[in-house]
Amino acid sequence: MGRIRKKYTAQFKAKVAFEAAKGDRNITEIASEYGIHPQQVRAWRREFLEKMHLVFENDRGTAAIQKELAKAYQKIGQLEVERDFLSGLLKKY
Repeated sequence: MGRIRKKYTAQFKAKVAFEAAKGDRNITEIASEYGIHPQQVRAWRREFLEKMHLVFENDRGTAAIQKELAKAYQKIGQLEVERDFLSGLLKKY
């Protein structure tokens, strides 16, 4: 029977990686505090440093999504008005 792998939340990984990136303490100290293998802390730190620029790129993506969402809501409103108009015509006949 194999061992069950632990699953860590993204928040936990970010917390550990941020502590490791600060450099205030040794990797092994951080790993022993959280009960994680030091190599795992190094991997999370490396991934954190490689992808931290994505935090600032999401602002542009969010604005584009909001714009598309507004268009979709406008189209839904237009279709509801058309549906109501046509259903009113059908009731007359």
